[in-house]
Amino acid sequence: MITEFKMPKMGESISEATIISWVKNVGDFVEAEETILEVATDKVDSDVPSPVSGVITEIRFQKDDVVEVGTVLALIEVVGKEVLGSRIEVVGSGNEVVEKSTKINTQLTTYNPQPTTQNQPTTYNLQPTTFISPLIISIAQKENLSIEELQTIPGSGTEGRLQKSDVFNYLKNRKYPLKSIPQPTTYNPQPTAFPKPKINFVEGKDRIVEMDRMRKMIADHMVYSKQTSPHVTSYIEVDVTNLVNWRNENKDKFQQKHNEKLTFTPVFVQAVAKAVADFPMINVSVDEKNIIVHNDINIGMATALPSGNLIVPVVKNANEKDLVALAKDVNNLAEASRNNKLKPEQIQGSTFTISNVGTFGSLMGTPIINQPEVAILALGIIKKRPEVITTEKGDEIAIRSMMYLSLSFDHRVVDGFLGGSFLRKVGDYLEQFDANTTI
Repeated sequence: MITEFKMPKMGESISEATIISWVKNVGDFVEAEETILEVATDKVDSDVPSPVSGVITEIRFQKDDVVEVGTVLALIEVVGKEVLGSRIEVVGSGNEVVEKSTKINTQLTTYNPQPTTQNQPTTYNLQPTTFISPLIISIAQKENLSIEELQTIPGSGTEGRLQKSDVFNYLKNRKYPLKSIPQPTTYNPQPTAFPKPKINFVEGKDRIVEMDRMRKMIADHMVYSKQTSPHVTSYIEVDVTNLVNWRNENKDKFQQKHNEKLTFTPVFVQAVAKAVADFPMINVSVDEKNIIVHNDINIGMATALPSGNLIVPVVKNANEKDLVALAKDVNNLAEASRNNKLKPEQIQGSTFTISNVGTFGSLMGTPIINQPEVAILALGIIKKRPEVITTEKGDEIAIRSMMYLSLSFDHRVVDGFLGGSFLRKVGDYLEQFDANTTI
C-alpha cells in the first residue's frame, strides 16, 4: 500500500514551510515516528516524522522549496522491517546475498529520481537571485500568470525569493496580463543614485562568514520594516525605585511559593498590556489603506539566542493574566528559546513587542518595529543615581533607581499624541507599582 506523506500543519496561521533537508532518501526504510525531513517555519526549525513504517519510493520536493501545508511531499510504501527482510534470501556459507525479484526490489532499482513533465513540478531559475517554487508555479498557472510576468514581481523572501503573499498582493492590483517581456529597467534591485561601496578584503587577515538562514531572515525582516514604516522614536525616564525594592524583598518568597523566578520582565509585560488596553489604537496592523485593530493583546518579547540571533516568543492574552501566570509564561518561553525548543505557534500572533536592551547594559535603544505591528518598546538598564524628589519637607536629593523607556512607532497610523500618551502610561504603571502586590 502506498501512503502519501504530506506537509503537516506546523501551527496556527502557518500555511507553508521551507524544506531544510531530507534525513532519508529514496529507497531508504523509515520507521513510523522516525524523523524523515527538517523544515523551517518563520524562525523555527522542526523535525517532521514519518506517519508509517515503510520504504520511500518518491520524493517530490527538494531542499529550499517552499511547500504549502497539505501538499504531498513523498510517497511511502507501507511495509515492516520483517517483510522487507523476508524479501532477501541469504545463500551459501559466506556473506553472499541474492535478492529475490520482488516489487520493492524492482522499484528501488528502476526508480528514476529525475523530474518528468507529467508528474513533477517545474522550477525556474530566471536570474541568479530569482527562484520560483512549485507552490508559486501552481498559483501562477491558476491565475494565468506567465513566467515573464512573475519575473516582474519583487520578492520579499530570502535573497529576493517570491513568496505566496507577494503574488497575491500583485494580483490585487493587476489590471491586465503582461503580454511582453518588460525592459530590465522596470525592476532594478541595485542602487541607481549611489554605487555600492567597495569592501576592502585582506586575504589572510579578514575572513568571510556566511549568514545562516535565521540571520538572513532577520536581515530581510529589518530592512522590510524600515522601508515600510516611517519610524519615530520617543523617550521618557521613569523612577522604578518602588518596583526594584518590591522585587528584592519578594523574589525569594516568589521562588519558594511558585517555583518560578521573579524577573522584571513579567512586570514589564503586565504594565505594557495594561497600557495597550488603555490605548487600543497602538494594538493595530496596517493593511494598505485599512487599519486592523486587534482584540487580543499578545506581547512579544525579543529574546537573544545562544547563537547571537534574535527571536520573539509571544505571551498570549497578556492582559488576562496575573503576575504569577505571566512569570510562568515568560520563564517557559525564555527557557524554550535558550534550548531551541520553541514551537511555531509560540512565535506567532504578537500584536506588540518589547525589547529589554538593558539586559546588555544599554542605557536606551531605538528598536525597529516588528512587522506587521506598529510599535515596539525598548527598556533600558536600571541604574541608581541621585535625583531631586519632592517630599513633605520640600525638594530633597535621594538615591533612586531610574530607567529610560523608548518607543518606536509607525508614523503612518500612530501620531505623536498617541505614541507619547501610551509611552507615558507605561511609565506611570511602572512608577506607581503597588508595593503591596501579593505573590
